[in-house]
Parts: sequence; C-alpha cells; structure tokens
Amino acid sequence: MYFAALLARTEDGWEASDTELDDVETLSDLADLAREAAAEDDTVLVLIEQEDAWFGVVRIDGEEDPRIYVSDAAAAARSSYGEILLTDELLGREPDDDPDLDALDLDGTEDGEDEDEDDDTPAVEAGVSGEIVPHGPVGDAQVLDDLGVSEKQLKSLSEDAVNEIAESLGASEVLETVR
Repeated sequence: MYFAALLARTEDGWEASDTELDDVETLSDLADLAREAAAEDDTVLVLIEQEDAWFGVVRIDGEEDPRIYVSDAAAAARSSYGEILLTDELLGREPDDDPDLDALDLDGTEDGEDEDEDDDTPAVEAGVSGEIVPHGPVGDAQVLDDLGVSEKQLKSLSEDAVNEIAESLGASEVLETVR
C-alpha cells in the first residue's frame, strides 16, 4: 500500500494535502505538482511511502532543483512511484547508460570465484525497468537537517517513517487530516 502527501511550509506552519501520483510520470511532473502547492517560494516536501518497504522525501525550495532521499533504492525500483524518484543523477549514472544485464554478475560471484569471499562492492538489484540499483539509501540524507531531522535520524527510520518525519517537523496533526 502506498501513501503520498505534500507538506507545504507557510508562515503559519505546515499545510498538508493528499496527492495522487497516477498522472505523475517524471520527477519534473512531481516538482511541478509540489510547486503548485507552495505559497510563493516556500519549502514543499513530498513524502512517499510503501508500507514496510521504502520511503522517499523530495524537497522543493522555490525554483531550485529537487533534493531527493530514498530509504531503499532497490525496493523503490520495484515500484512505479519509486522509479519516479530514482533518477540517473541520483543513482550516479549517465543519462544514456544502458546496462548490459547479461554481463552483470547479480549473484556476487565471478566464474571461478569463491562465493564466500568478502567483497566491498554494494549489493545491486534489477528494478522494474531492468536498471541496476543499489540496496539501501540513496540521495541527499541531509535533505531535512535544517528542519530538525538529522541525517542519522533519517537513515534510522523504517516503519511509519512518514509519520515520524511529520512529527519531527511539528506537522503530524495536519498530516493525519489527509491520511
């Protein structure tokens, strides 16, 4: 089950609105949707969560580029909503990189290599579109630092992350109204 909400910062605090992502196909579409909810150039947060799997935070400050954090890229890659957030830039790829899935060693071993050998290479997984993404968090883990949610706190969130973020921001009551 998915939940997505916009939290727009105003002079009076945070305003929440439920958002439907069915018509959102790209990060630009999502940023435009968020900017429409903003009063002037105030901060807008898009909070997306797939129950017990992953969550994402997109921060829009006026006309600046969106700042993105995704708790588990591999889990998000299996979701059409998650794939909106997993841009080439976020994953450190060139926009036209086309991974050769046959050449990749997805089980972590090479021919003739011992499977038990330690390797510092991060685990990767193929997403819905066949693109390879790492397990674990990606993006700007400091996206909410100035709003009272530290990088350490953000990385430690798992279940009920959207509610915990809203609570830290002082926006849990307004978020509840759209849940």
